Amino acid sequence: MRYTDVAIIGGGLAGSTAAAMLGRAGISACLIDPHLSYPPELRCEKLGGDQLELLRRTGLAEETLRATTLDGQVWEARFGYVVAKKPSDQHGILYDTLVNTMRAQIPGDVEIIHAKAYAVSNSADRQKIVLSNNEEISARLIVLANGLNTGLRHTLGMQRRIISACHSITLGFDVMPVGRAAFDFPALTYWPGRPSARMAYLTLFPIGGTMRANLMVYRDMTDPWLQQFRQAPEATMLATMPGLARMTGGFMVSGPIRIRPADLYVTEGYLQPGIVLVGDAFSTSCPAAGTGSDKVFTDVERLCNVHIPAWLSSDGMDVPKIQAFYDDPVKQACEARSLAKAYHLRSLSIDHGLTWRAGRWGRFVVRFAQGVRYSTAGAFRPGRQGRIATSS
Repeated sequence: MRYTDVAIIGGGLAGSTAAAMLGRAGISACLIDPHLSYPPELRCEKLGGDQLELLRRTGLAEETLRATTLDGQVWEARFGYVVAKKPSDQHGILYDTLVNTMRAQIPGDVEIIHAKAYAVSNSADRQKIVLSNNEEISARLIVLANGLNTGLRHTLGMQRRIISACHSITLGFDVMPVGRAAFDFPALTYWPGRPSARMAYLTLFPIGGTMRANLMVYRDMTDPWLQQFRQAPEATMLATMPGLARMTGGFMVSGPIRIRPADLYVTEGYLQPGIVLVGDAFSTSCPAAGTGSDKVFTDVERLCNVHIPAWLSSDGMDVPKIQAFYDDPVKQACEARSLAKAYHLRSLSIDHGLTWRAGRWGRFVVRFAQGVRYSTAGAFRPGRQGRIATSS
């Protein structure tokens, strides 16, 4: 039997970040994950905006951001015209690189156990974990950070309640220009012209020397469009986004195409002694809304900087202690924003109602005004391709 204060199950972004934070704070912890190195997976592929401040609060930002690629400027386009060229703080990084960079910051006194958690039992005092290698761990607290894997949660009486099945689908792939060395834009966000496209946006951004593409769509996994995309991605993109070629010139999709559907769900029955859920283990977000990293960093920062130190300062790990995390107003506000943004972006992208049509044109006008403001201020130099739209 191994003894520790905190056992973290799951070594993705949430679990690895928590292990690094607790280890740096001198808290006895271990991380349980079967992967020696986290494998490739289509999840978060860039950080920016408020996520950077949240990352800094973990104390892990400096080394993490060194592994990213900053685009510096993003072009925004619709109907084949550039409507804005804006300074950008987007940092591109593949998910496995992000997780492994976090893992590299875990102090040596935090043991990483390469096994699966096979069974869990909990109480208001200590928790027991049985591993796939037949080892056992006794911990004061279990942090369940195993994402979409519901097996352990089910054994504890926790259930997943889907609130929006296949809310969105993310397609991730690399693109490269044909007949020239590079694209004219440092990064590009292309907004759909019509709700019939059933897409939120296409974003192109650099990771190292590669231009990465994330295409966010609202479709069913049985939609023939997805098969068409696999068979002829370039033609399908141009048919879905008329005018895109004006931004990109000739291009080709290189490397594999990964497709990830995303359900929105919440976990029920989570309030139990000795166990706390973070990230996707608690609830999911819509990748198109871009709030997944917000949720992870908020959860882990509040848990490791505020709640775990308070919990460990006294005996026991009963429900009132655990409840303090779920009642944390910062966490609750982040959860509410994430869910609201998921539904708002979907409706703004595909709903045909007058309100949403007005919203789409309002967004177009706002982004155009932003582009004019940045242009007037000299925030960018015009590129060779694309031009500021004066009408739609």
